[in-house]
Amino acid sequence: MKDGSPESDSIAMLDAEECERARVRRDRRYDGRFFSGVRTTRIYCRPVCPVRPAQGRNVAFYPTAAAAEAAGFRPCLRCRPETAPFSPAWLGSLTTVRRAMRLIRDGALDRGTVEDLATRLGIGPRHLDRLFQRHVGASPLQVARTMRVQRAKRLLDQTTLPMTHVAARAGFASLRRFNAVFAEVYKRTPSEVRKHGKRGRINDA
Repeated sequence: MKDGSPESDSIAMLDAEECERARVRRDRRYDGRFFSGVRTTRIYCRPVCPVRPAQGRNVAFYPTAAAAEAAGFRPCLRCRPETAPFSPAWLGSLTTVRRAMRLIRDGALDRGTVEDLATRLGIGPRHLDRLFQRHVGASPLQVARTMRVQRAKRLLDQTTLPMTHVAARAGFASLRRFNAVFAEVYKRTPSEVRKHGKRGRINDA
């Protein structure tokens, strides 16, 4: 199941051959269960992405969007990973991980630190990070950033809110940080991402 690469270490819970079959077939049953990172483009996608599938030798699989972004991939603007069904992989198998994910979704790391979160869970921050690496494939901070970006992306696509409001509602501490993270994740400004989304809806109509 593993290919010996660092990328495969974070997906021990995934069967690479099964993921590859699902990716090539665009099998909707797997939507949200894993994400595919294409090494040549550095973009990650849902299994149902409408874009022509990349060659298998150029693809790596990740259990979560956060894991794909932690590995240096950016979200696909066609299949929109932020709209994928909620995956059980985000929750892991431990009560501690489930509770941590709920707290992060509620903004625990928008307002506090990993140390604060770990204290609320009754464990140390290093142990919390190990649990996340094992079950989610990314650190708590990486998960929080991905959730923040996904909230913002949905607001950009679904509302006409000013950028300052989008940034605040998504949990970003400042507009500058909002712009910087979008440039890093999407290689585009939030305004460009919003325009791309509008063009996509027009073309799909």
